[in-house]
Amino acid sequence: MIGKLRGTVDSAGLESMVLDVGGVGYLVHCSPRTLSSLPQPGEPASLLIDTHVREDMIRLYGFTTEAERDWFRLMQGVQGVGAKVALAILGVLSTSGLALAVAGGDRTAVARAPGVGPKLAARIVLELKDKGPGGATDALVMPDAEPGAPLPRNVEDAVSALVNLGYGRPQAAAAVGAAVASLGAEAGTAALIRGGLKALST
Repeated sequence: MIGKLRGTVDSAGLESMVLDVGGVGYLVHCSPRTLSSLPQPGEPASLLIDTHVREDMIRLYGFTTEAERDWFRLMQGVQGVGAKVALAILGVLSTSGLALAVAGGDRTAVARAPGVGPKLAARIVLELKDKGPGGATDALVMPDAEPGAPLPRNVEDAVSALVNLGYGRPQAAAAVGAAVASLGAEAGTAALIRGGLKALST
């Protein structure tokens, strides 16, 4: 299985791009958001790859971050969501935006994606509310932090406390994120927990 490709951008279209790796052009399907973030043709690029193998074909899907790839995989566990729909959702919502929509049950935001009706959007937010990737949901708490950077101890403890109370991590992260925005990242764990519970109750 191919997990990552590093090469030169050969060309890019509306749904896919060709990455030249050592003279071999790999056709990689990407979300519109990923395609718009790629460098110009002739410039170097690196993509994380999710490889789908069928009897009659092999298809590569490319992502610039692990969070995007994780959400892509996770969404396909929902009935009615295939690779095309998952990419469409990632095209209209950033990973943090998707995590926020799932945490808040915002089916309207998810339904903005082409091919996603109200019923499917409702199913997605319902089935994924407790399953968001940690790296993606952490962006809800500290949106200005470096990607992949660990959360401050007090913030992580507050999120963990809410998870232990039965909330899904996306919900807990969104709630603590609201508390951080209100109280500041230096607030004590207890204060962040109280702020998070208040956010969840509204």
